[in-house]
Amino acid sequence: MRRSPSDERQAAAWTAGDTGDRSPVGFVRGGSRETLREAVGVAPRDASALAASLDLPHVAWFGEVTSTMDVADALAREGAPAGTLVLADTQSRGRGRSGKSWASRPGAGVWMTMIERPIDASGLDVLSLRVGMRAARALDRFVPSPLQLKWPNDLMTPAGKVGGILVEVRWREHRPEWVAIGIGINLASPMVAGGASLGAGATREAVLGDVVPALRAAAAARGGLGPRELEEYAARDWARGRRVVAPHAGIVAGITADGAVLIETPDGVIPSRSGSLVFEGEQVTEHAGAHG
Repeated sequence: MRRSPSDERQAAAWTAGDTGDRSPVGFVRGGSRETLREAVGVAPRDASALAASLDLPHVAWFGEVTSTMDVADALAREGAPAGTLVLADTQSRGRGRSGKSWASRPGAGVWMTMIERPIDASGLDVLSLRVGMRAARALDRFVPSPLQLKWPNDLMTPAGKVGGILVEVRWREHRPEWVAIGIGINLASPMVAGGASLGAGATREAVLGDVVPALRAAAAARGGLGPRELEEYAARDWARGRRVVAPHAGIVAGITADGAVLIETPDGVIPSRSGSLVFEGEQVTEHAGAHG
């Protein structure tokens, strides 16, 4: 996704405001310094060449952070422009859904969060699903068979979970001020049950080159899921036809245009827009490769 004129103006204004009084992330100023010091364990690397190769205004690349989502939140509060990418070699408290946390091994995967600044809320309800579909499409070349999607935010192979997505929106009154899109992708098999990784050739550089444009394109899309998107999701739907005990007991029957999962129960088909799918006999865990 090419940088828009508004992206260029925002990036230029943010850079122009830099007085040279630099925090641990190298280019953030002001009230979020303590938050950043808590989040950042290792000084940032020079990522100017990476930013240029990905056509992004800024890349903040660290050896270790608590969570790329934590750092992205602090950067966004300081005015980081749309297209700012936070990348880490390892996380000590990676963030998942429902407040879950996990640790990641150095070099075991790609842990990143992208900051976007949408002009309105159109499409935000289905953004996690759109990111999943576009990321899966981009990563298919690294696996023997097409990646599947587990509602609402997991990337799956027959061997298990290879990645996950977390989307958080910060609001100013009734408008979104920014969106943080976190994604974690396993390059090496995690040492936990249910985890899997991409195949040979899936280096961090290759994955970033494929996933970053896909992520930005998903963020730029508007409105609910269209017919083609629903068709694509159905083809990748890992859960469809399987029996679940939550969020309702029944059989997964697909998704809706506004992102709800459909559960077929004895009382009829029930749409659900919150929670996670829990399958019969499943032990719920959160593991590396979940999110940023």
